[in-house]
Amino acid sequence: MVEYSPLTLEGLKGKVVLLEFWTFDCVNCIRTLPHMSRLQRMYAGDRFVLIGVHSPEFEFEKDPDNVASAVKRFRIEYPVALDNENATWKLYGNQYWPRQTLIDARGRVRWEHAGEGDYEKLQEEIRALLKETGTTGTDP
Repeated sequence: MVEYSPLTLEGLKGKVVLLEFWTFDCVNCIRTLPHMSRLQRMYAGDRFVLIGVHSPEFEFEKDPDNVASAVKRFRIEYPVALDNENATWKLYGNQYWPRQTLIDARGRVRWEHAGEGDYEKLQEEIRALLKETGTTGTDP
């Protein structure tokens, strides 16, 4: 498992950020993970950050060891924040798992999607926001 330095709001300034709200026992969430990993491989760099926000539905999903095991099992190679009290979840007004929230380099929410699918649209939105930062935003 990859160790990441703590992310800060200051460190995310000027970056396109994708928040992937998920929980490890949700089958719909699990089915999005390969798509998120693909986006991570394609766009990770100076201007794009994908953050998994693990927002548990059940008590056993709050155990950090269970989350770490799931991250390893699903081969997640991007940072995963533990949102055990669902504070971040609530801040973004979420009601469903999974949910993707795309934030532009100025910190504004620019696109949201609940559930599975719409991966091509998500990729288009990422490219458009990367272009706004001066990055080409094209497939590597």
